[in-house]
Order: sequence, then structure tokens, then C-alpha cells
Amino acid sequence: MISYTETNNIAYVTLSRPEKQNALSVDMFVGLDNAIKTISKNKAIRAVVIQGEGAHFCAGLDVKSILKKPTGILKLLRKWLPGNANLVQRVVLGWQSLPVPVIARITGNCLGGGCHIALGADIRLADNSAQFAIMEAKWGLCPDMGASLLLPASMNKDKALMMTIHAQRIDAQSALKDGLITELCDDIDTRLDQLLCQFSNRSPDAIAAIKKVYNQAYNQPSRKLLWLETWSQIKLLVANNTKIAMSNASSTEQQPYQPRKKW
Repeated sequence: MISYTETNNIAYVTLSRPEKQNALSVDMFVGLDNAIKTISKNKAIRAVVIQGEGAHFCAGLDVKSILKKPTGILKLLRKWLPGNANLVQRVVLGWQSLPVPVIARITGNCLGGGCHIALGADIRLADNSAQFAIMEAKWGLCPDMGASLLLPASMNKDKALMMTIHAQRIDAQSALKDGLITELCDDIDTRLDQLLCQFSNRSPDAIAAIKKVYNQAYNQPSRKLLWLETWSQIKLLVANNTKIAMSNASSTEQQPYQPRKKW
């Protein structure tokens, strides 16, 4: 599910479910969380690469797998205090807490939860096959994986709203133009190796200090926003309009929505 290897002090975290385009199960969330914890304890690590096995980075949540066990949803969303990060938020924001550069190597589909995880990286490299989408609105839900803390540092508000409300795919060229990715690469592996070599030739203490300073400069205050994400999602999960949206998303017969609740 999640493959973790270390080579020349580089940690490689691989989503390893290629037959499902690396769609996320509960176990994969746990595996990503554990990988972040493992890296945080190893002071010899100089950089991290997040990637997908096969042609795709990640096609998003494996909804059927997660819905098989209702306890799985609780495991993903549960938090001890409102402002704490839950499991789905930790696998996005956790990469930001690491004192080393984190690079997402993106090919093929980078959708939904996969797109959120990529946003947690410091640098996003993509090739021309990459496609991106934040999908929650299609199902009547709101993004709740911590991306609200990260998108303002990458995208203008109008572009972020367009992407999240439309819930439609954009190609790699559009993602570069909108600020969603760092670089569009003709040869993604050559560029990845160049960056890893450059990072390895810098003082690890300097890199850690720079990342800490710039994270504080660019990121939003987190606790209130993390709670707002989760509380909004809980309200949506029990809303009638969410049931209608889910039905509309999977059927050609479209039902009208009810009047909006007070938000």
C-alpha cells in the first residue's frame, strides 16, 4: 500500500496500489502518517520524495473501500481537540512539519486526496501527463484535508475557488500557470535527481531554518481553520443537499437542490 525506502539519505514514499491508480484506502492514510513520523525521527534524511507507483500519482479516495467500514470514516476524521489535525489533515500538513525539502513527483492522475497530498509537499514537479482536480464539491462536500492552509501560498483566491467549486480536471500547463505546481518537466526524473543533488550539497541546518521561517511567513494560522474544515464537512455529511449531490454525481437523472442552509 505505502512503500517506504531510504537511498543515499533520501526518503522515498511511494503510493503502491497501481491497479487502482493508487487510490487512497484507510490503511494508506495510516501508512503515510507513519512514514512522516519515521522521517521526522531520522536526522540523516536530507530530502523526501512522494510518488505514485506506475503511471499515476493518485486518483483520490477509494470511496467504496472506505465506506465498507463506517469506523474507517471515524478514523479519518476523528480529532481529540477541535484545532488539532485529524488523520486526513496530518497526511497533508505533516510534510510541512519536516525540516527537509519534500518533493512530489507527479505523473498521470493527481486527483482529490492525491492533489491534497501533493499540495503538502514543498515542491511539486509534474510532467505533461499530469492532471489535477480537487473533487469534493462534485459530491456535495468541501475540501477538508488541510489544503485551505496551503492553497493561499500557491494560488490566487479566484483560481482556488474556481478549482474547488468546479471540481473539474485541469492539465499540467494550466496547473503551472495557476501556481498549483512548481515546474513542468520534459524529463521529470532527471530534474528530480538535479534537485536532490542540490539539496544534498546544502547545509541541512540552513535548509531546516529556511523552511521553518518561510512556512511561518506563507502559511495561515492553523487551528481555527482546521476546525472549520472539519466542522463544515460534518455539517455537509448530514445535509440533504449532500445526498442529492452524490446522487446527481453518479446518475444521469438530476434532482433539484433544496434551499441553502444558513452558514
